[in-house]
Amino acid sequence: MTGLNTKEIHSFIFESNDFNKLLDVLKIKGYRTIGPTLKDETIVYGELNSVEQLPVGWVDNQDAGSYRLTKRTDGTFFSYVVGPYSLKKFLFPSAMRLWQAELNGSKFKFIAQNEEIQKFAFIGVRSCDIHALLIQDRVFLNGSYLDPHYKLRREHIFVLAVNCGNAAGTCFCNSIGTGPRATSGFDLALTEILDNNSHNFLVEIGTELGSEILNSIPNRKANEMEKSIADDITKKTIEKMGRNLNTSNIKELLYNNYENPRWDDVAKRCLTCANCTMVCPTCFCSTIEDLTDLKGDNTERWRKWDSCFTMDFSYIHGGSIRSSTKSRYRQWITHKLATWIDQFGISGCVGCGRCITWCPVAIDITEEIQAIRENNPVTK
Repeated sequence: MTGLNTKEIHSFIFESNDFNKLLDVLKIKGYRTIGPTLKDETIVYGELNSVEQLPVGWVDNQDAGSYRLTKRTDGTFFSYVVGPYSLKKFLFPSAMRLWQAELNGSKFKFIAQNEEIQKFAFIGVRSCDIHALLIQDRVFLNGSYLDPHYKLRREHIFVLAVNCGNAAGTCFCNSIGTGPRATSGFDLALTEILDNNSHNFLVEIGTELGSEILNSIPNRKANEMEKSIADDITKKTIEKMGRNLNTSNIKELLYNNYENPRWDDVAKRCLTCANCTMVCPTCFCSTIEDLTDLKGDNTERWRKWDSCFTMDFSYIHGGSIRSSTKSRYRQWITHKLATWIDQFGISGCVGCGRCITWCPVAIDITEEIQAIRENNPVTK
């Protein structure tokens, strides 16, 4: 997937009745179609083979420590915002075997882990998650150490973005500059337009591959009124943002507040459960585990997701260097919003609000930053 200049984006219209045709075209081209589905009373990315599997009419009501689905009657395909899953689940799997070896006589024989190429077509990707994908690219592709497993998956994806027509109570992408409208990083981007007489999608082309896919289904050029309606949908979504994060001098703010009393307050509530890092679309911490069978004839090495909230993550000879809840929460938020900028030239937060929604004690990253500002007038 290669992006086009946003000035070259053109707008077209296709009807909702042709959405299945779009999925069929992607499958014919060998893509495994992944999109929003209903599971365990949440909307998560899963196998998507037809419109019937979409969360039609469902809306996710989110607030700090709260996630509930309610049903609308208008038949919209993409009324929801984001669930606990992101593209990280597919491009940076939570558990991956790196190598395997079997005892052959008196020596171990290594078995190559030949990965099959998987072509993913991601359906309904929000702008915040596209920005998260580009951040992970910096970590796994553009740094000193390239991750071949991530690269193999990343270079064979198709991204069908959806511009948000709704905002959750925990969304703050607008204040981060990562949404609610996708401006790059996609092959096709949709805005769902529903009125009394029609149910259509305004679609913008981001790549040549996107143009090829769109031309495989019925479509027409969008008129100025339809473009204006799509723009209004985005503007209204901005007005519905449930949170705001003041990013002014945020790196310096955090660097100057390692001993702010607010860290003690949040430590009293934080369970160090690592929910925030698991649902975060940019967190990439991992650990390595070596396994053997009881006979000692087989051994494997696995890479698994880990979190800076676990005691063992910062363990070195003699013990953990972050033994307190206070130090671990401070490490996470300072890395996310400050040292990440030094490492990768960009913030590690995309304003999706997942860490707020899925925190069991409703800790709010935007609230914590504001509290530190108020307790530290010098670096407001």
